[in-house]
Amino acid sequence: MRVLIVLLCVLISTGAQAQDAGALRGRHAALQEQLAKSPFGRSLHVESIISGGTHKGEIYAVIEHPYGVVAPALARPADWCDIMTLQVNVKRCSAAAEGLAAHITRRPRDAVENAHLVEFRFHPARTSADYFGIALTASSGPVGTRDYEIRLEAAPLDARTTFMHMSYTYTLGSMARFGMDAYLAGAGRDKYGFSVVDRLPDGRPVYVDGVRGVVERSAMRYYLAVEAHLDSLDVPAAKRLDARLRDWYTETTRYPQLREPVSQDEYVAMKRRELG
Repeated sequence: MRVLIVLLCVLISTGAQAQDAGALRGRHAALQEQLAKSPFGRSLHVESIISGGTHKGEIYAVIEHPYGVVAPALARPADWCDIMTLQVNVKRCSAAAEGLAAHITRRPRDAVENAHLVEFRFHPARTSADYFGIALTASSGPVGTRDYEIRLEAAPLDARTTFMHMSYTYTLGSMARFGMDAYLAGAGRDKYGFSVVDRLPDGRPVYVDGVRGVVERSAMRYYLAVEAHLDSLDVPAAKRLDARLRDWYTETTRYPQLREPVSQDEYVAMKRRELG
């Protein structure tokens, strides 16, 4: 009986992964035009959804890494600490089997002592020959935010490329909504995201702004961190941190939406100090 139960669990899991792989490939097929005509200079598409207080940014991309490299490189909490700490305001991260603890500040130059601890639960990776899925969730975050979720799934396209879908979601409580309104009326007033919502008479794009712009920028920063993590695997282990830092910062400067208030030299020095 025990053997039968185990076998049934395996079959159910395999069936669910096959369904997920099919859905992800279906999304790739549906986005063929957007990926081919992407304004990013790469096969990449950005979406965002705001529903009530829940904000969700999504990235779809074809990446130049084999699936056999991508899946194992993103399957451990420690991998995600390496990814998270590339963000300028994530000052420290510690990984354990069940999750990770990230220390997040409000401003890039704030000390780790002033950071808010966010504890992410790590949901075990779902891996098969044609599908990989991972999720991290946190019930609470800084300044009245809650229900954080980072979800990533991937499927092979061919021997060299992988299709990846990454989403970044959080909910604003009443205090967080007040803070967001203040930010959008002040420092974030002229900032925008990546989705094109209109065109000017001369054809120039009008990008989404406001809360959708905020979540799109956050999702893109995390996506670029995943890419930097994967790219660094070709570098000797002792040089990977520096390679990740410089790669991530350089990629963010390609987009006006993501330019950081610190220079690359200050960013690298700050991260070396924070991460030891």
